[in-house]
Amino acid sequence: MNLSQPEIQKEAARRRRYRLLLLGMLALLLAVVLLSFWIGYYPLTPVQVVQAFLSKLGYKGEILPQAVTIFWNIRLPRILAALFIGASLSVAGATYQGMFRNPLVSPDILGVSSGASLGAAFAILNGASNWVVQAAAFAGGVAAVAASYLISRKSSHSRTLSLVLTGSMIMSLCNAGVTMIKYVADPNDVLQQITFWLMGSLTKIQMDEVGWSAVPMAAGLLVVLLFRWQINLLTLDEEEAKSLGIHIRRYRLLFIAASTLLSAAAVCLGGLIGWVGLMIPHLARALVGVDYGRLIPASAMLGAGYLILMDDIARSVLSMELPLGVVTSIVGVPFFLYLIIQRKER
Repeated sequence: MNLSQPEIQKEAARRRRYRLLLLGMLALLLAVVLLSFWIGYYPLTPVQVVQAFLSKLGYKGEILPQAVTIFWNIRLPRILAALFIGASLSVAGATYQGMFRNPLVSPDILGVSSGASLGAAFAILNGASNWVVQAAAFAGGVAAVAASYLISRKSSHSRTLSLVLTGSMIMSLCNAGVTMIKYVADPNDVLQQITFWLMGSLTKIQMDEVGWSAVPMAAGLLVVLLFRWQINLLTLDEEEAKSLGIHIRRYRLLFIAASTLLSAAAVCLGGLIGWVGLMIPHLARALVGVDYGRLIPASAMLGAGYLILMDDIARSVLSMELPLGVVTSIVGVPFFLYLIIQRKER
């Protein structure tokens, strides 16, 4: 289809606006990252941050050893974890919202968070080490989504409806398992550990944990970014998509697998951190529109910056550190109520 000159100019203007928005988001993300090094009981100035980073590359200038330790062992792992988790949950949420054609869908719709919670709770109950708990959480999240998908294929109803209903069933079952584990856990030790994990936190994050969790998150992000234009096709009705020769099941399975990697790795690294995958895609959609070719990169950058900022609030607003999942819920619930009211008015 040939476009007229005014339409070509409009499209060029939209592309320029999109590039400027992305540059603005990137600049804002970098600013939030630098600000996060400064926030805490031991603030690091930009100069100290640069010097601490260069110290691993042979820098011999005058710098406090405490600054190097805090940079590499506390602040950097935590900021990188928040960046990866925020981007992963936001991209997974945007992908599911497009795939299920519902703006109120979140990344745990197929039970990944509940499955990860069950795996982590079971590992903590048995006295597992921290990395085993994370591995169990990851395996539990993947297993929950796999069960939801495989069971939904046996249904004679719509694939989308079957996935949602099966995911709700698996979620309920996993939550019941977590409740049972909490019931039998030692209230003086194990129960506290499970409760703390379920609230979500980045307090004890280490660089090696960020490293191995970043692998599945990077893989999931890469898949979604490469095929993000295909999500637009999944927003069509199934019959309309099939009439265009689109292999709906293949793309649905691809995006479910990628989003599961993103969500499971994010949960196993930081625990249950809700509302990010629901809120951020809406903010990105308001800025760049509904085209998923543009929405996915915008969601990734906004989600990364948002969760870093929420973690800064969690560790600075009070003398004691707040659970990150609690902070995101306090911000997310009013936003969710706003979405419900807005949809009703429309």
